[in-house]
Amino acid sequence: MLAYGQAMRPRIAVILPCYNEEAAIAQTIAAFRAALPEAAIFVYDNNSRDRTAEVARAAGAIVRRERMQGKGHVVRRMFADVDADVYVMADGDATYDAASAPAMVARLIDEQLDMVVGARVMQDEAAYRRGHRFGNRLLTGMLARLFGRSFSDILSGYRVFSRRFVKSFPVLSAGFEIETEISVHALELKMPVAEVETRYFARPQGSASKLSTYRDGWRILRMILRLYRIERPRLYFGTVAGVLAGVGGLLSIDLWLTFMATGLVPRLPTAVLVTGLMILAALSFFAGLILDTVVRGRQEVRRLAYLAQPAPGGAPAEAGAHAEAARLPIE
Repeated sequence: MLAYGQAMRPRIAVILPCYNEEAAIAQTIAAFRAALPEAAIFVYDNNSRDRTAEVARAAGAIVRRERMQGKGHVVRRMFADVDADVYVMADGDATYDAASAPAMVARLIDEQLDMVVGARVMQDEAAYRRGHRFGNRLLTGMLARLFGRSFSDILSGYRVFSRRFVKSFPVLSAGFEIETEISVHALELKMPVAEVETRYFARPQGSASKLSTYRDGWRILRMILRLYRIERPRLYFGTVAGVLAGVGGLLSIDLWLTFMATGLVPRLPTAVLVTGLMILAALSFFAGLILDTVVRGRQEVRRLAYLAQPAPGGAPAEAGAHAEAARLPIE
């Protein structure tokens, strides 16, 4: 039987979400074709108002369209439609270093990882705006505090995925917060992942960034808090319960002192408020406990969906071994 590298090479797909990238998409496609000549290159046009689709098609890419606006919608469609063993996702703006892709793919396969993140190393001050760098550091630190560990560049759009990551990932995001959701998915399922430093270039002339520092930063922050509520309900609702109980306890001190001294509760509205706060604290605490059980069940389902897909690098060889065994005569 032939070895894995001789018999069955992994099917690699380069997937490029694009919106108004006429000025850069041909250069991006050419760079990835030179770096990964065996890969199929898919460009998903997200309602571009320029000639992105025509230029990409002329450059030899497989062009498809996603009509729901937003990068999250495009990633959901790409992950659902494209069938491959290894997925290389980048932006179509020629800012990511396509020459790093072979090393990232090799590391994913050799170490049987599920995601390799291209951590950006700036080659030009104009490539990565100061506001974006500050926001990335802030959100990366917050993710590490909330989920216990993180990546150095959670907002990088340059990533290599295994098939089992892509086909087990239920995309919920609509916009640029998709990278954060991807990172949390890997952290929650405790997937084997890695980071590789890659060069990050300025956009070519005529190409403009679609990322808004404040609007999209706020959306990413909301996504982190939302995912924390969904994935860590016991801690989230426990914190709410603690705050409510603390406020209620502080307000009740004077009531207790007065009651112990006189046997009376003179400020009835305060007493009612304290009672309400304590009831809400108890409800929040038990809601967290119940939702924690639900989340564990959801995590088990996602883990089973993840394990249903073959590991990167090992599946083709295993499949070949099974096929070889099937051809052997039964004694």
